[in-house]
Order: sequence, then C-alpha cells, then structure tokens
Amino acid sequence: MLADQIKEVPFETLERLLADVQLDPDQGLVGQIYATLWDLIVSVRLRPGCMISENELGYALKASKTPVREALIRLEYSGLVEIVPKSGTYVTPIRINRYIEASFVRLQLEIGAVRRAAMRNHDVTNLVQLEAIMTQQATAVASDDYERFFDLDQKLHETFFTMAGIPGVWETVKLTQGDVNRIRHLKRIYNIRRGPLVIEQHRAIVAAIRSGAPDAAEAAIAEHLGSLEREIDELAARPELLEYIEALNTNNARMRAVRRA
Repeated sequence: MLADQIKEVPFETLERLLADVQLDPDQGLVGQIYATLWDLIVSVRLRPGCMISENELGYALKASKTPVREALIRLEYSGLVEIVPKSGTYVTPIRINRYIEASFVRLQLEIGAVRRAAMRNHDVTNLVQLEAIMTQQATAVASDDYERFFDLDQKLHETFFTMAGIPGVWETVKLTQGDVNRIRHLKRIYNIRRGPLVIEQHRAIVAAIRSGAPDAAEAAIAEHLGSLEREIDELAARPELLEYIEALNTNNARMRAVRRA
C-alpha cells in the first residue's frame, strides 16, 4: 500500500520538470535557479534522495556551471540538498525534528512581525494587497487549486514582514521552512487541508493589523500557526502520514545507494 501511495507523488526527470523554465538573462541567474529548485523540492516534485546533476541542470536551463553551483550551495545552506564530494547533489530526507524546530522559529518571528505591523503607520496599498490575496485564496480553495493557494499563502505572510518594516526577516523564515512546506504538500494526499479555516484566520490577523491592535494580531497569528505542542499532537495523530514520509525517505535513499554503487 505504501508503494502505491509513493506513486501519488509522481516521479519525473529533472529535464522534464525544467522543460518549461526559462531564465531571464537580465536578472540574477543564481536567484532564479535557486527559486526554481526550491519550488520543485518543497512541492516534492523532486523527491528526497533524488540526484540533481549539475551538468543536466545547466543544460536544461542554458546556464553556466558557476551560477548552477552557487544555487546548489544556497540550497544546501537551506537544508534542502546535500552536496556529496565525488558523488553528487541529492535532495535531503524529510526530517520531523526539522519540521518541529522550523515551526517554532516561524511562530516566534511571525508574532514579532504582526505586532510590528499593527503598531506601524502602514501604507493602505499593503492592506489592499492583503485583501486581494485573501480573495484569490478563496477562489483557489473553491477550484481545489492547492498549488495556487500555497503560493498565495507565502505571499500573504511575506507581506506581514514587509508591513513590519523587516522584509529581510522573511527570507530567514524561508530558509528554515523546507521540511514544513514539504510536509504541507504531502498532507494533501491524506486530505489534511484547512483552506476555509486558514482564510478565516488570515482575515482575523489582517483585521487586527488594520485596527492597530498588536495583542490581537499576536493572538490571531498564534491561533493560525499553532503552538509547538499542537504541531506535535497533530503529527502523532497521523501515524499513517509519518509512515508515508519514512517510506518515501527510505525508498529514495535506496535509489541513491543504487546510483552510487
């Protein structure tokens, strides 16, 4: 049964995954390559244990070795790949301990961000943007467009940090969220989705920021993201998800061992 579930995360070659990607030569290549691979890894289209060939990556993206290498180093710093000397670059396993630690980090930083956002005199443009994002999220939920919903969720939380005057801190948050986002994507296999509830919680956060109420904003973001204890309890209540993650890690570790043999 687990083997069948693993197939629900379809395996595709790197070349196929990158077939429609075109880099903008007028923008930083390293950042574009990093963002492309980050998206493929956190959405589990590149599975744990998959090898990322520098040559194949460069050929598919029409990029030279230097930006490819630098992007992979950034991904290793983010904990999403491991560069093994004389072997290759591999997507890292999904680790529950990293998930729990990253959830804690995000909660603390987002509490600070929404409190600052509520206390600042912010541009009405940002509030309009938040409202537009939430409207688009409702549309994504109605059409069962999970990928779109996830992208909008990232944009909304990023806007909280922008309104707080600390946009760079969002990049720090993202660096820690690899396993959080991978597990979020895997949860959809088990229909663990909270779309309508998430939108309702987002509206409570935005209302508190608009009203200039930092305590209410903190309470709303804490309810939205959940305590560390709640994260642990939710995982413990889903042993089938934990088993699936372990099977996914083990299956791809076996594939990696075969390649290296």
